[in-house]
Amino acid sequence: MAEPTHDAQPRRRLCRRAFMGGLAGAAAALVARSAGAQAPEVDRAGPVRFFRIGTGGAGGTYFPIGRMLASAISNPPGSRPCDKGGSCGVPGLIAVAQSTQGSVENLALMQAKRVEAALCQADIAHWAFKGTGLYEAKGAMTSLRAVASLFREPVHVVIRRDDRIEAIDDLKGKRVGLGEEFSGTRVDARLVLAAHGVQEKDIEPRFLRTGAAADALRDGSLDAFFFIAGYPVSAIEELARRTPIRLLPVVPPPANLLRATGPFFVDTTIPEGTYEGVPAVATVSVSALFVVDAELPDQLVHAITKALWHPSARRLFDAGHPEARNIQLQSARQGVAIPFHPGAEAYYDEVKLAK
Repeated sequence: MAEPTHDAQPRRRLCRRAFMGGLAGAAAALVARSAGAQAPEVDRAGPVRFFRIGTGGAGGTYFPIGRMLASAISNPPGSRPCDKGGSCGVPGLIAVAQSTQGSVENLALMQAKRVEAALCQADIAHWAFKGTGLYEAKGAMTSLRAVASLFREPVHVVIRRDDRIEAIDDLKGKRVGLGEEFSGTRVDARLVLAAHGVQEKDIEPRFLRTGAAADALRDGSLDAFFFIAGYPVSAIEELARRTPIRLLPVVPPPANLLRATGPFFVDTTIPEGTYEGVPAVATVSVSALFVVDAELPDQLVHAITKALWHPSARRLFDAGHPEARNIQLQSARQGVAIPFHPGAEAYYDEVKLAK
């Protein structure tokens, strides 16, 4: 890692102040196949169990990925057996993907027992588990456990191609979409801005879903917007087809400050052609995690983890959202800074997945 420049300390303090700046509360709103030839060993005659997964907005990546996860691990009563071409999920489990504002709301819903699982950025999960940053006043969410690391989520900073904005520093005084109020995008957008010497008070913040932010950028009522998500993001794809856009880079020295906040941010490139007319851009990314509560039975989480890595789930992921192709067993333990659920840990030990 490159060393921070001489002004790193004041920027680091700015970064911390932005991080501590305060997203409060979240609530409301309402997920879910194995790695062997057989379906997971859970009593087929047992009771039906509903399993809700908190995801994100429909225009992002979490919701379509969450729907695939729900399909992969579900096995409703009466389904054709796995070995006869039917569902290879957890017998009796009916999983559903719930649209939410994203990582921060998802964890709030888990704490309130309104969802059983969630997709969440690795940095948000770590801060929640440790009770640091925006979770300092709320206290640690010590029951948070990981099932798998799924894919990387790059920082997208989207502007119109003909705009004179050249770097994130130029966003001062601009109308900037920071995601929804209780999203991981807002948290990380503040960190990225602070690393560039920009505070939320220095911009005109807008708290919008990705689709709404894309519409606002197109009609000129927004100058830029952030989104933290695996690519391609459907709302940004659609925007690029209708309006020429650019993506702003996140590179050193600010990128060095972001990497220093914890083991989450890594250098990433969004490839050329991901969005129509947009060249490759260097940025940073965090891992997207599949998380559950520690109170869930070990047998259930073991069966869910086994179902997640079943060959039938692999076929589902490969035929679905492009980012789902990056959901790979060999990276299931990477970029995770919270404990794994014992059921998931047991499965990874069984298949000898390196820690």
